[in-house]
Amino acid sequence: MANELRNRDFDDFAPLDFFDNFGKNFFKSMTEGSSMKTDIRENEKDYQVSAELPGFKKENIVLNYDNDTLTVTGKHNVDKEQKDEKGNLIRQERSYSNVSRQFYLPNVDRDKINASYDGGVLKVTLPKSEEKLESNKQIPIN
Repeated sequence: MANELRNRDFDDFAPLDFFDNFGKNFFKSMTEGSSMKTDIRENEKDYQVSAELPGFKKENIVLNYDNDTLTVTGKHNVDKEQKDEKGNLIRQERSYSNVSRQFYLPNVDRDKINASYDGGVLKVTLPKSEEKLESNKQIPIN
C-alpha cells in the first residue's frame, strides 16, 4: 500500500473532486486559449513560420524583425449585441484577446521577408543571408 501512494500520479485526482482540481484546471484553461499555435521549418535557404490566428483581422497583426528575433503580435476585439424584435437588448458580449510570440531566427535577409495572412493562418518566409544586419524591420502583411 505504501508503494501505491508513492507511485501515484498527482494529475490523476478523482474527477468528482471539484475542489482538488479547481485551481489547476482554471489556470490551465486560461493559458491554453491565449497562445498562438506556431510551426517553424528551417531549410538551407530560409525559415518558414506558420502561426494560427483565427478571427484576427490582418490590420491587427504586427510583425517585426529585430536583433535576429521575429515578433508576432495580434490584437482581437469582438463586440456582439443581440436584440429582440422591439429593439430591446437581450445580450451583449465583449471579448478582447492579445497575443505575442517571439522567435530567434538568426541571419535573415530583412529586405526579402515575405508575409501573408489567409484563412486565419499567418505565413512568414524569412530568407537566410550571409551577412548579419542589426536594423529594425517592420514587415508588411500581403
